[in-house]
Amino acid sequence: MTHALDQLKSYLASITRLQQIGGLLSWDQQTMMPPKATNARAEQMATLESFIHNLFTSQKTAELLAKCESELTEADPDSDEVRLVRVTRRDYDQATKIPAALVEELARHQAQSHEVWVQARRENNFSLFAPALEKMFALTRQKAESLGYQHHPYDALIDLYEPGMTYNDTVALFDSLKPALVELVKNIAETGRQFDDSCLQGDFPIAKQHTFTQEVVQALGYDLTRGRQDPAPHPFCSGFSRDDVRITTRFDTHLLIKALFASIHEAGHAMYDQGTPEAYEATPLAGGASLGVHESQSRFWENMVGRSYAFCKWILPRLQEVFPDPFANLNALELYQAINRVQPSFIRVEADEVTYNLHILLRFELETQLLDGTLSVRDLPDAWNAKMQEYLGITPPNDALGCLQDIHWAEGLIGYFPTYTIGNLLSAQLREAMLQDLPNLETLIEQGEFSPILQWLRQHIHVYGRKFLPQELVIRATGKPLSAAPYLAYLQTKFKELYAFK
Repeated sequence: MTHALDQLKSYLASITRLQQIGGLLSWDQQTMMPPKATNARAEQMATLESFIHNLFTSQKTAELLAKCESELTEADPDSDEVRLVRVTRRDYDQATKIPAALVEELARHQAQSHEVWVQARRENNFSLFAPALEKMFALTRQKAESLGYQHHPYDALIDLYEPGMTYNDTVALFDSLKPALVELVKNIAETGRQFDDSCLQGDFPIAKQHTFTQEVVQALGYDLTRGRQDPAPHPFCSGFSRDDVRITTRFDTHLLIKALFASIHEAGHAMYDQGTPEAYEATPLAGGASLGVHESQSRFWENMVGRSYAFCKWILPRLQEVFPDPFANLNALELYQAINRVQPSFIRVEADEVTYNLHILLRFELETQLLDGTLSVRDLPDAWNAKMQEYLGITPPNDALGCLQDIHWAEGLIGYFPTYTIGNLLSAQLREAMLQDLPNLETLIEQGEFSPILQWLRQHIHVYGRKFLPQELVIRATGKPLSAAPYLAYLQTKFKELYAFK
């Protein structure tokens, strides 16, 4: 390792630890912070983010980067050292385009907007949130302009979450999915068959749910000595180091399945972060290759594992032990059918696998329109409801079940939603590749032997952190570029069997 690289890593480690502190402040705001602390927290976040931005975009970073690039010209282009410098260069070039004042104002507004959203959602009052949302999109437009783009301001934003992705790529992605998904929904509806999911409803004390969901995610491989689970208005995962990765979930006293699948989903994210190599700790190589790759891990555990018939066989005896009412007289097939019931629903995080991506398409189309000004914030509720009716055939009875349900826009995560669909596609592609090495995958799940599954993901995804661009990583892990084909084949095979249509 060169002297310049040692210096760069030491300098970046200090910046990373400040970012981790910022993450802790954000986690605290969503889980523990008193409501009246909002303004103080907003100023804390603004000050910290501005300080971090100035450190990272300083002349010192530029000089150290240039020295490292000069000294590593003959090194292996796939070495950790070269890749670390490349990742840092990409991050630096993006960060230096954004004015420090805008970084500070975005951080301040994100903290304030979050609390307004929580109240607006609780009170079902979109007009309360509308001014904050208008300001968020105005600031985000400034951010996109600062970053620069070739065709559409969305290009600059999605690239932050999914490097190399563009607006046109995203449109093409949904165009490849939408006809098949609409056809699948139609085929299922025409069977006239519907599964009874009343068995999932009952009286589930939150304390018992908390203990049970923790036991499940621990069995999957989430290390609770390096993590914890807490309640929050919207489930999320926060990682402050490979040894401190926390998840949250949202409990419903009448529907255990909500918290169970939210916990499994967030644990998928957490296990990815916990799988970061120790050598990458406090470097730009720590973390996930992209938000889409990160989402593939959560959707893999939630759907490929958690919604499988094999998993139902494994978990049912545990459900019957902890919650005898209503699970005592249920069999594994009935549980499998209930949790895979296809029915258009208002809430994205509770959507079935077939309709889920239509929720993402709706959000993608609306946020691009809000961004380019073809849709005004005041018209968002009506536009949301119209698209829900168009894509899912239902209209939300209120905005809490409609345009107020997601936290993302309140936190400035604009350009983020397509990564959920990318994660869905990749989860199925990973499953297809995994079956080559673990042909007994379903047996492993049924027997609760999750370690070989996690180790496969560690070996093919987690061990690389941010070392490779997502396109490179997908080919390394699966042998081919990202494609919708494995995902659509998975859905068609599973739901043809479930709903018995040709």
